[in-house]
Order: sequence, then C-alpha cells, then structure tokens
Amino acid sequence: MKVTVIAILETAFKQDAALARIMNNRLQRAAQELQDLHLVSFSERRSTAHYLTIHLSYNQKYKIRYQIINEVPADVEYLVAERCSRLGYILCRNMVNEHDRSLW
Repeated sequence: MKVTVIAILETAFKQDAALARIMNNRLQRAAQELQDLHLVSFSERRSTAHYLTIHLSYNQKYKIRYQIINEVPADVEYLVAERCSRLGYILCRNMVNEHDRSLW
C-alpha cells in the first residue's frame, strides 16, 4: 500500500504572516513524520486498497486535524485513527459527519 500524507497549508481563516510561516513549517514536518515514521508499516501491508492518502490541516485553534481522502478498509481507517489520536491530531469535522450518517 502506498501512503501519502499531504499538508494543506491554506486555511479558511486569516493568519498573521510570521505565524503562518511557523505553523506551515510545523504542519509540513508533521506530515513528513506521519508518512515516514508512524505509517511506514502500511507500505509493507497488503490490502484491497492500494493507496492511502491523508490530508493534514489546521483548525482555528491551530490543532492539527486529519482526513482520509480515499476509500480504505475499516481496519486501515481504525489504525490511522489510532495513530493520529496518539499524536494528538483530531479527525476533520466533515469526516465525523459522514461517519455518523453511515451509522443511521
């Protein structure tokens, strides 16, 4: 499985230029670490999904949030959620809403 983590640097809220530069560097570093260190075991894993794409971004309180972009099996989604929650990342709100709707 090929794992790709992309840092989304554009935010929906206005940032100070100096703070934006620092936070964007932090976000890019977090994306690289997540891909190269924390999710490296996924690249050796055989699964029905050949690709795992994750977007990292900030919310308005500068907490890192993640979103799985493509369709993956439930066990892969669970493992990603576990690793991201250990790092203090939160699930993007629109993913939470889609997950809640699927339970109805």
